[in-house]
Amino acid sequence: AELLKIAEASGLTKPGVLNAQVKRMLADPKASSLVSGFAMKWLNLNTLESVQPDAKIFQGFNATLRKDFQTEAEMFLSSILLENKSVLELLTSNQTFMNNRLARHYGIQNGPSTSAFKPMTVTDPLRFGLLGKAAVLMRTSYGDRTSPVLRGAWVLDKLIGTPPPPPPPTVVANLDQKPGEAPKTVRARLELHRDNPTCKMCHGVIDPTGLALENFDSIGRYRTTDPQANNTVIDASTVMASGVKINGPNELRLELANHPEDFVISLSEKLLMYSVNRPLQYFDMPQIRKIQRDAKKENYTFASLIMGVVNSDAFRKQAVPVKAAPQVVTKAVAPAAAEKLPTASAVKAATARSGAAAVQGKSK
Repeated sequence: AELLKIAEASGLTKPGVLNAQVKRMLADPKASSLVSGFAMKWLNLNTLESVQPDAKIFQGFNATLRKDFQTEAEMFLSSILLENKSVLELLTSNQTFMNNRLARHYGIQNGPSTSAFKPMTVTDPLRFGLLGKAAVLMRTSYGDRTSPVLRGAWVLDKLIGTPPPPPPPTVVANLDQKPGEAPKTVRARLELHRDNPTCKMCHGVIDPTGLALENFDSIGRYRTTDPQANNTVIDASTVMASGVKINGPNELRLELANHPEDFVISLSEKLLMYSVNRPLQYFDMPQIRKIQRDAKKENYTFASLIMGVVNSDAFRKQAVPVKAAPQVVTKAVAPAAAEKLPTASAVKAATARSGAAAVQGKSK
């Protein structure tokens, strides 16, 4: 109501007023919708039920543990975004939330003793940031095995901002174990697929970030061997498309954190798309880069990104469609010729409302 009153009085264009309203709304409990309505969807963590772990392989996994994965992710995102910390902590933070079931699942000693979630400081870097969360690791796997391709594509799309192209329609990638053959690791099966030059062009970019996460199984447990491949030692070493050599999830996380601009630009793109409800175009990119540059001055806090989005031309100068006036048909005029344009007064009124309406609609 407060925002609408100010908009109706044309007060949002006054210096400092819009920013003050953004800060007020971010402090409101309703801002939690940014976690459920934006962040969880951005990271594809709102659809954890789409992965059904094989009960024969992952004994002990159940719907309750799946819910724990989701709760940890939601609370972790809230603790950073809604408490206005640097969004880079999404990659690096050693703070999370656990209950007794999740602590046991992660192999953490001296965790919470009840099913209630409590804040935790983790000491094992393998569990730092998003890459250490079971929700992310399961969502980027299949029910019976890990997928360096899914995980690599997720990292490229969500964290780096360079989503890979879809595979050619004629390419079939079946990495299932073939009957009668000696069990192979997922990496070994993937390398056979990559022998095809057509496939290697894309997989050379996608797979490295996914291979670095191979120490995590399909439900996010850390492992050093693959029990589905006669306990073969897992090789998580790889070479990024940039030529940087990494080995395992810790080095992948550090490499991503060494390029904060990439992550912030990727997140800014998703925020702006969410705000204006349309795909971004080439002419939006200068605004994205400005959002990133301005936010850097405030250590990339989430509020600084929101401020950048709200103050961008893409957000503030959205056109409000003008509804055509009702058709008037007379006996002397054919129906096809009876369409009327909006009156001049209607156009003038709509134009006057457009700036305020755009801000009202997206700032709530």
